[in-house]
Amino acid sequence: METVLIDKYIDESISAIKSLRSQTAIIIELSNEMIKTLTSGGCIFWIGNGGSAADAQHLAAELVGRFELNREPLKSIALTTDTSTITAISNDFGFEQVFARQVKALVTKKDLLICISTSGTSKNVVNALTIAKEIGCKTAFLTGRMSVQADFVINIDSDRTCHIQEGHITCGQLLCSIIDSSLINI
Repeated sequence: METVLIDKYIDESISAIKSLRSQTAIIIELSNEMIKTLTSGGCIFWIGNGGSAADAQHLAAELVGRFELNREPLKSIALTTDTSTITAISNDFGFEQVFARQVKALVTKKDLLICISTSGTSKNVVNALTIAKEIGCKTAFLTGRMSVQADFVINIDSDRTCHIQEGHITCGQLLCSIIDSSLINI
C-alpha cells in the first residue's frame, strides 16, 4: 500500500513540474523582466499566504543572498515577514488589505510584484495585484490552473495544492538560476 502511495505521489509531482515545460516562453519573458527590473534599480517584491508565503521568503532570500553563484546581492523583498506590519494592517483594515497597503507604501513603477497563490483567488493577494497595476509596476502570478490578470502568469497543472506548491518552488528556483547565469558579472 505504501509503495503505491509513494509511486502515485511522485508521479503526480513530476507531472505538475513537467507542466512548466509548456510555459518556457513565459518563464523566459518573466526572467527577462526580473533581470530588467534588477539592472534598472528596481526591486522584486514577493507575496503569498501559508506555504506560498514561505516560498516568497525563500525566493527573495535566494536573490538577496545567493542562489548557486557568488554575485552581488539583488534587491528582493518578501512582504510576508514583518509581523508588526502584518498584524497592524490585519487588525486595523482586515487581512484582505495586508499586502495591498504594503504594496501601496513600498512598490514603485520600476519594481516587479510576484504573487504566489495556489488557488489564484486569495483576496489579499488579488487586492495587492490590483494596487500594483494602479501603480504601474509589472506583475507576475504563480498559481494553479486559475486564470488571473497579470503581466506574466505561470500555471501549474494540478488539482492538488501540494503539487502546485512543488511546481511554484521549482519555477522560482529556475528563475533564480536564470538570473544567476545572466547577472554573475553585475
